This record gives sequence, C-alpha cells and structure tokens, in this order.
Amino acid sequence: MEKVKIYSRFERFWHWTQMVLILLLGITGFEIHGSFEVFGFETSVRLHSASGWAFLVLTIFAAFWMIVTGQSRQFMPVRNNVKSQIMYYMSGIFKNEPHPVPKTAESKLNPLQRIVYFGLIILVFPVQLITGFLYLFFHYPEKPFALESLETVAVLHTLGAFLLVVFVIVHLYLITTGHTISSNLKAMITGYEDLEHSENK
Repeated sequence: MEKVKIYSRFERFWHWTQMVLILLLGITGFEIHGSFEVFGFETSVRLHSASGWAFLVLTIFAAFWMIVTGQSRQFMPVRNNVKSQIMYYMSGIFKNEPHPVPKTAESKLNPLQRIVYFGLIILVFPVQLITGFLYLFFHYPEKPFALESLETVAVLHTLGAFLLVVFVIVHLYLITTGHTISSNLKAMITGYEDLEHSENK
C-alpha cells in the first residue's frame, strides 16, 4: 500500500461545506413543507434562503475551480466498466472481490459515481437552485411578484429534495466501501488515501 494524495484542500472544503449546506437545506426545507418542527417556520425560511444563496456561491466557485484545474474531467461519464461496477456493488463487494475500477489520483470516481455526480451537477443542483429562487422571489417574504400558481415549481423542488435525500443515504453507505470501513472518510478529511501500488500506475 502507498499513501497517495487524492483530494486537494479546496475539494475537501467544497465537499464538507456542500454537505453542511445540503443537510441544512434539507432540514429547513422539510420543516417549511410542514413535515416536522426544529427551528420554527420563520427561522427555517431565513436559514433556507441564506443556505440557498451560500450554495449558489459555492457552486459558482466549484464550477470555476473545476474548469480552471481541469478536474471537470473527473465527473464526465464513461461507458467502460459500468456493468462490472454494478455487479461489484450487487455481489462482488460481499465476496471480497477486487474493485473493477481501482481509484487513482487521476481517476477518483468509478463509472457509476461519474454518472450520479454528473446528474447532480447538470440536472438536480440546477433544478433545485432555479426552483428554489423562483419560490423565494415569487412567494417569500411578502410575494414581491405575483404568480397564479407555484405548484409545478414546488413539486419539482420537492422532487429534487427527495432525490438528494436518497443520494445522501446511498452516499453514507458507499463511504464504507473502501479498503477499510473508514478509509474513504479519512481520505476526505486528510486528503490522503492508502492505495495499492498497481492502482497508481
């Protein structure tokens, strides 16, 4: 095994800040929706709006960073090994079989991760931001603009929220699928991960 730097400081900052914002947006969003009560309606509205702006700023910086550094290639979907990756998660991982697509500093995401993250970046995040800000400016705090109905916007925003909940749950499980149960988590904290020598060639 060899200790390899996988994640830069900005990547780790981006990951953890994004995680906090998504959790805060989820909690306050579902409270606004009436699912439960944590902060109180008015406070949740303010927190949700502030978190939405923060998420937008973070997304702009992340997009700029990915383009400038060329890291956007990490999120581009590929066709190779998609089936083998699916089979690995369905059965191979439980038989202690080797990972079909070893992680390297140049290729941090496996084929399924690339598809999921690409979908989040290109579809889910933009839909959430657009529908969220439409709802903000056409509904809160005192309906500064008049729209006859926000039902479609609200449904799309809620659908996106449920997709993010599913993603978070699956993501928490996948954290445990590294060389050890905590290796992926440690890598996102320290930036370094222990990889086999053959995985770095």
